[in-house]
Amino acid sequence: MFRSLRRALCAAAAALLLILAGVGAQTVHADPADAVDRAAAPGAGYWHTSGRQMLDAAGQPVRIAGINWFGFETANYTPHGLWARDYKSMIDQMKSLGYNTIRLPYSDDLFKSGTVPNSIDFSGGKNADLQGLGSLQIMDRIVTYAGQGGLKVVLDRHRPDAAGQSALWYTSAVPESTWIANLKALATRYRGNSTVIGIDLHNEPHDPACWGCGDTTRDWRLAAQRAGNAVLSVNPELLIFVEGVQTFNGVSGWWGGNLMGVAQYPVQLDVPNRVVYSAHDYATSVAQQSWFSDPTFPANMPGIWDKYWGYIFKQNIAPVWVGEFGTTLQSTIDQKWLAALVSYLRPTSTYGADSVSWTFWSWNPNSGDTGGILKDDWTTVDTVKDGYLASVKAPGFPSGGGDPGDPGDPGGGTAACTAAYTVSSDWGGGFNAEVKVTNSGTTALKSWKVTWTWPGTQKVTSMWNASYTQSGSTVTAANADHNGALAVGGSASFGFGGAPGGGGAPAVSCTAT
Repeated sequence: MFRSLRRALCAAAAALLLILAGVGAQTVHADPADAVDRAAAPGAGYWHTSGRQMLDAAGQPVRIAGINWFGFETANYTPHGLWARDYKSMIDQMKSLGYNTIRLPYSDDLFKSGTVPNSIDFSGGKNADLQGLGSLQIMDRIVTYAGQGGLKVVLDRHRPDAAGQSALWYTSAVPESTWIANLKALATRYRGNSTVIGIDLHNEPHDPACWGCGDTTRDWRLAAQRAGNAVLSVNPELLIFVEGVQTFNGVSGWWGGNLMGVAQYPVQLDVPNRVVYSAHDYATSVAQQSWFSDPTFPANMPGIWDKYWGYIFKQNIAPVWVGEFGTTLQSTIDQKWLAALVSYLRPTSTYGADSVSWTFWSWNPNSGDTGGILKDDWTTVDTVKDGYLASVKAPGFPSGGGDPGDPGDPGGGTAACTAAYTVSSDWGGGFNAEVKVTNSGTTALKSWKVTWTWPGTQKVTSMWNASYTQSGSTVTAANADHNGALAVGGSASFGFGGAPGGGGAPAVSCTAT
């Protein structure tokens, strides 16, 4: 984000300051067969590019539709919210909401021997397998669990140190050589583990960074080529995500959001089909820009996005990933901006993976300028904000668990599912509940629906990640577009509010196709 305005509330929000020991340095490898397409669902293995699309190991188009989960880049040295919840439940909830990728910001402090992760709650069995681990080892656990659930991960070099953002990719304390050495260390660490599909080389380069000026101390495009080639020298399968700058030829925009220079000065790497360009875009809750006061707003916005970064996608130059965008949604302008941007990204139901990829800022509620998908209790979903993103979400990817060489049953198998109903809160006048649907059959599912009958007078008041009908006390909920497809053993969740409270959990049935 615009780091001059960000006010992440990391220190005040942390409930615990626990001293943990040791920063691990082991390499995390997966079975090499993980790179082999093992299911009809797209996303398996490492990815590459072809024109404006990202393709999986089998050549199927894929779309990143994800979320930013920050914290590693702060003085907590671990993702935020672990002071409130178990990391596995956090990742499960991301998946249940239809996010298929996690962007994990980090700083180069993670590679220092004295770095100790803190503010993790281990009470009641929470985060038990993180106890005693260093920051990089915690990152390993998050990557592993995300992959087991069918999510991908993009690592984001967000800051040179926990103190704050830097305009250039280096500082006096963290020279370019350290930046590149640490990028290579991460690329090596996750070599062979295709859950990590790529690295975002540096977050939000801005003035005095330039693009194509030829000054090696300021030219971000040349630095991205040096770093990208270094990463690919140790892990040639990774995607290289390259953000924009602030100003090109006198035209300024968001930090990291100006990719106008790509037309004249594209990033050229030694390994072909690895570059994804990344833009950041924000609303007035972060800063004012001239286009927000244009009398034609929001109709002017597609032209603005075309100029700064959208042309790269429209001209089939390379894939575009909006690595950050977000807002508090408090103002009407921001609401119109988000609706316009989501439409510009292209609905998945219409365009499939031939669309702009994205990761929303942020999962965390403690981003001062934008808030998050979660509310301040780190559990409740902001269903209004999440709802804006529904049309551009996309199915998850094959799970990293099990035998990567087993393609499943190609002969049809049995379509079946189970559903588990849990009341998450009940205040008498109303309640919130979640239903988790699991593919219990022997073939991948295309769709599912769940039915239950309440013994009382409860009515659904709102539902997210599913559609529903209610007749009397009987409710039938059907999958949304982004979460109907389930691999064998895979799961998806939806939630809803109801009234009055006190209904308990009824028996549920699940049918699948």
